[in-house]
Amino acid sequence: MFGRRSNEAGNQRRALPQAGAPAAPAKVGGEVKPVAAQPSQPKAEPVESQRKHSEEYYDVKTTVFNALIDTIDLTQLAKLEAAAAREEIRDIVSEIIQLKNVVMSIAEQEELLEDICNDVLGYGPLEPLLARDDIADIMVNGATTTFIEVGGKVQKTGVRFADNAQLMNICQRIVSQVGRRVDESSPICDARLPDGSRVNVIAPPLAIDGPALTIRKFKKDRLRLEQLVKFGSISPAGKTLLEIIGRVRCNILVSGGTGSGKTTLLNCLTGSIDTDERIITCEDSAELQLQQPHVVRLETRPPNLEGEGQITMRDLVKNCLRMRPERIIVGEVRGPEAFDLLQAMNTGHDGSMGTLHANSPREAISRMESMIMMGGFALPTKTIREMITGSVDVIVQASRLRDGSRKITHITEVVGMEGEVVTLQNLFVYEITGEDANGKIIGRHRSTGIARPRFWERAQYYGETERVMQALASSEVRDELGNTIGEHHG
Repeated sequence: MFGRRSNEAGNQRRALPQAGAPAAPAKVGGEVKPVAAQPSQPKAEPVESQRKHSEEYYDVKTTVFNALIDTIDLTQLAKLEAAAAREEIRDIVSEIIQLKNVVMSIAEQEELLEDICNDVLGYGPLEPLLARDDIADIMVNGATTTFIEVGGKVQKTGVRFADNAQLMNICQRIVSQVGRRVDESSPICDARLPDGSRVNVIAPPLAIDGPALTIRKFKKDRLRLEQLVKFGSISPAGKTLLEIIGRVRCNILVSGGTGSGKTTLLNCLTGSIDTDERIITCEDSAELQLQQPHVVRLETRPPNLEGEGQITMRDLVKNCLRMRPERIIVGEVRGPEAFDLLQAMNTGHDGSMGTLHANSPREAISRMESMIMMGGFALPTKTIREMITGSVDVIVQASRLRDGSRKITHITEVVGMEGEVVTLQNLFVYEITGEDANGKIIGRHRSTGIARPRFWERAQYYGETERVMQALASSEVRDELGNTIGEHHG
């Protein structure tokens, strides 16, 4: 079926059980022991117990893999469904192990079969990590070093690749699925996996110790604001306020540092958008998972080999305005498209949203200003700031704290201008009160004592004033004299 195969392998091929049938027993140390059922997908096991192998194991794997590549016809294999191709590869690898008299335990043989199937059909040693839903980031620093982030903490794993060539092949396999490429002439690439996970590859000669692959994983289950409350990222009253802000069509910027959960939070905020609204998303790599029925997803395109055909974020945002959007959502604002997003917010597309990198709401305003100036717009600073205050209603600040936890630390309104200074007022803040014995930060979300936010009229229009008052009042923190603890805003 697969074209050429060695005569020896063809003559000695043993019948393997059909998918789903129990495998034949194998002899180990004189005893007959049953072989465990062969899983069709890699099992998600703890990394530390999963990949501790000797150099001999990797040598055997290389030998068997090379023999497999000499035996099968990859073009014929590509025509099969994944499950059938996986079974056929396991069949042939089992024969090769017998023919070469490889001595290994049943557990090692089973893992070798799974590893080689992953190398041929999937993402090689990355498959078990991608199957785990508790991993947030996978960081591969060359063939021999792989780190993961679990629960906000980075830890080293035993996962390794045969060599940098194998790692590079897997990187190329990932990026080619979305029409991108990575090689010496184009050594930096952003891409995504089929599930929406974000991928970045930087290859030699820029990466000195071999290709560096970073995967920001997306959870299979889309998070909602209710789950952020369970995780302690926001209080129930803060969740209510965010829902109202999303529903009454405030223009929202989600601000935060790298890995602080900006995209996750943006996804959650879109949950309060009505199902009858037309939403258009613009992203560098499509990550957002909107649940509304009327969504158009747009993605940028890098230049081709001749350096032509590039479609930038700015091109997408400008084109959005001709597509009759009711809301425009920009995955990440990082350049001159900030100007076009503000224009869109100002011209009847209320409820538009975007994320940007900044460490505080005040800094988010400065970053927006800088990005507009980067676009070469010869506008006075005061004019740019007036545009920002006229367009952005609310800044939601996400932060990753030193214990690895992610919190929504500010819900801040953009109030207006005093002279040439943009005035902000915090509606909700996260206050750190201490630290427990395990180093976990203890804190509380509280309102700042503002009874009527600037979006009060919008809330009235949508009949949400009662919920706004309750959310703010229930989160007030009072001093010993019973006075509300507020704060000054600049």
